[in-house]
Amino acid sequence: MGVIYLIIIGAAAGFLATRLMKLETDIVTTVAIGIAGALIGGFVLRMVLTVAGLLGGLIGAVLGALLLIWLYQTYVAGRGGPKK
Repeated sequence: MGVIYLIIIGAAAGFLATRLMKLETDIVTTVAIGIAGALIGGFVLRMVLTVAGLLGGLIGAVLGALLLIWLYQTYVAGRGGPKK
């Protein structure tokens, strides 16, 4: 089923891409362009999402550390001693 799905999506993507670029090709070339474009686009998108996920993790970690520092300064360091 996966191969049939790839051919159908590839044909649709190839048809749209060749029409947008005003390129006249036969059906086999159109499907091949669509399948190759789907593979390349999927790889690039996966890489972009991985990098975005790593950056999201870094931002989340920094925000979590800032929250812990604030909680420590507010509730732990503030007890019993003078504030700086």
